Amino acid sequence: MTKKKLSLIPLSENPYNAETPLSALRYDLTPINLAYVRNHFDVPTIDKSEWSLEVAAGTNSFSISLTELQMLPTQTLTIVLECAGNGRKSMNPVPEGTAWEYGAISIVEFTGTALRNIFSDLEISKFIVEVGFHGADRGKVNGKGNESFIRSLPIDVALDSNTILAWEMNGQALTPDHGFPLRLVVPNWYAMASIKWLEKVELLTEPYKGYFQYDDYVYVDEQGPNQSDPVRHIRTRSLIISPSEGQALNKGEVKMAGIAWSGEGPLTQVEVSVDGGRIWSEADLEPKKSQYGVYHWSYTWQADEQGEYTLATRAKGSAGNSQPSIQIWNRKGYGNNGPHEVVVTVT
Repeated sequence: MTKKKLSLIPLSENPYNAETPLSALRYDLTPINLAYVRNHFDVPTIDKSEWSLEVAAGTNSFSISLTELQMLPTQTLTIVLECAGNGRKSMNPVPEGTAWEYGAISIVEFTGTALRNIFSDLEISKFIVEVGFHGADRGKVNGKGNESFIRSLPIDVALDSNTILAWEMNGQALTPDHGFPLRLVVPNWYAMASIKWLEKVELLTEPYKGYFQYDDYVYVDEQGPNQSDPVRHIRTRSLIISPSEGQALNKGEVKMAGIAWSGEGPLTQVEVSVDGGRIWSEADLEPKKSQYGVYHWSYTWQADEQGEYTLATRAKGSAGNSQPSIQIWNRKGYGNNGPHEVVVTVT
């Protein structure tokens, strides 16, 4: 029997958004053609030969070409790239927004230079509180305007040694869907921070309050009415990669496997349940292979009785960064990290 070839799972065409098939997450790196795609607007057309990065630094403003960037010290990072809306479709009721199931995540290797390297010859004023980042993508928001995708980072995060300007993904030049020719990469943060098609970096003396920072990518009504906290670090989460949803299994020994990750601190344990979360057992947890990557876990289940089973997984950390026992709803559907469940049948 020929194995079915894996491909992205499209969710929308205009703009194009597509999920990574969960079975592809068993790889140490997600192949580029299977890495999830999140676009807010149409993909901008950029001529590499004419492109340069504008750096707005007051009287020290300048522009820098891709060739000049590539002459700076280079580093490579493997990170979890996850959309803040991952898992939105499983919320009840389902919030507005792209109806991601659980495939808005990929494990990706980025190569570039630390953002702070472009400021190495400048003395940054003590009055600078944030760095703003402008993407070349723009379009209508709520049916009006011509909004650009712009966000900012606190100065300490922006100048961290592992916040990088990346031009390669998995050893190849960025593709248009993934930010060609240059994107920001911010480990441990949801991917809205890793702005694609970067065209401008700006030093800011006041916090940025644009649409994609102040109105969108906030947790609304999660802890109570009128609550609105910014979406930042990736919340602790785990997924079941095998078996898959709806799979028919033979009685006997069943090998369960999956991944877990967190942008909020190290993980110490992954637990699984075969009865919908009533009883939990500890899975075998492998060490991470990279600082910002995933943990792989496995568990052997003795399935001796026929019937339908709801398998579940949850991860725990030592810094208060454990998955909640239930999904926590919010109005925009961000950061859903309740236990992942998969329904299977034992025959």
